[in-house]
Amino acid sequence: MRVGRRARRAAGPSAPLEMALRRRPGQALRTPTAALPAALLFLLLRGCLIGAVTLKSSNPNPVVQEFESVELSCIIMDSQTNEPRIEWKKIQDDQTTYVFFDNKIQGDLAGRAEVLGKTSLKIWNVTRTDSARYRCEVVARNDLKEIDEIVIELTVQVKPVTPVCRVPKAVPVGKAATLHCQESEGYPRPLYSWYHNNVPLPTDSRANPRFRNSSFLLNSETGTLVFSAVHKEDSGQYYCIASNDAGSARCEEQGMEVYDLNIGGIIGGVLVVLVVLALITSGICCAYRRGYFIHNKQEGESYKNTGKPDGVNYIRTDDEGNFRHKSSFVI
Repeated sequence: MRVGRRARRAAGPSAPLEMALRRRPGQALRTPTAALPAALLFLLLRGCLIGAVTLKSSNPNPVVQEFESVELSCIIMDSQTNEPRIEWKKIQDDQTTYVFFDNKIQGDLAGRAEVLGKTSLKIWNVTRTDSARYRCEVVARNDLKEIDEIVIELTVQVKPVTPVCRVPKAVPVGKAATLHCQESEGYPRPLYSWYHNNVPLPTDSRANPRFRNSSFLLNSETGTLVFSAVHKEDSGQYYCIASNDAGSARCEEQGMEVYDLNIGGIIGGVLVVLVVLALITSGICCAYRRGYFIHNKQEGESYKNTGKPDGVNYIRTDDEGNFRHKSSFVI
């Protein structure tokens, strides 16, 4: 026992190191060089990411009203190229045209657009024809991945103009009536609402107890207001409003009168007409029986057939071919 202790003491502080270096069969030796492959892999991936041009947009779907300005955002996130080549293209109706090429604005945007911050595109006084998809393309020659692109879809909203309204002037009680409202300029397509005596109408009269005496349906997409059977309460002033996200517009008020049918007056008028026709027919038959029409016919026939007067003969000469008058008396 003493010999063993002395031996361990003699070994000194190097004994634990020797024991640590001893490893069991199959046990991996841990050294600082074991983490080297992972570090190299990280550096390689980081180098690949930095060497690839990358784009992004702060607003890929901008919406703007007509005649305002808008910025189409295109931002370079990573690139090793100091002066990359920038191009903007407009895609509309399956046709692609240049907007920014060879460091200048092209096409219908010339004079009302510019490039901001190397890549973003700003447009002033946008119109409805500017609604389209715009593609930002960047070519970075010094990057491992040289080309990247993003697409931005621009929507230009257009305020509706004054709609065209058609309201029937007069409708008899119980008959159907249709009111029309139409607008063709607004974008997106406007929705329509009708007003009766400055009171907004619901889409279905049955859904509101206030209009229980009416029977109408309102189509807010087409602008038609259809009465299945009008009532006296439906008389009044009507107008329509077309509205979308850009604004609204209304037509002028138009009056519609709902009147009662005078059945007695209609029947009386029909009887008077029948009596007049009967009197005219009776008079014609009476005149025919008394011979007025026959006498006139005979006089017409005698007028057409000219007879030869007694005692006068007409003789045609052979030489002259003219008529010579000769008087004779018949005994």
